[in-house]
Amino acid sequence: MIVAFSVSPMGTGESVGAAVAEAVRVVRESGLPNHTDAMFTSIEGEWDEVMDVVKRACEAAGAGAGRVSLVLKADIRPGVTDGLTSKVATVERFLDTGAH
Repeated sequence: MIVAFSVSPMGTGESVGAAVAEAVRVVRESGLPNHTDAMFTSIEGEWDEVMDVVKRACEAAGAGAGRVSLVLKADIRPGVTDGLTSKVATVERFLDTGAH
């Protein structure tokens, strides 16, 4: 499964970069395949392990905040591995060949 999520503390001011960095640190230290871009962090693994990381990332981002906002999107596809790279590679192949 692949989960893309965004987590942010609420009520701590406009700048949330440090709190988001703590959430991303949890994801990276998990050892699961992951990717962070400007809007979301994606993580790949089995349901329980991915959701545990998301929970811990929320706790890290929310440390010192009374409220946390979480946006989550999941691609639940049993038996598929390396989806973080293979899905992008498929799109790139279509772009390279000009196929529609």
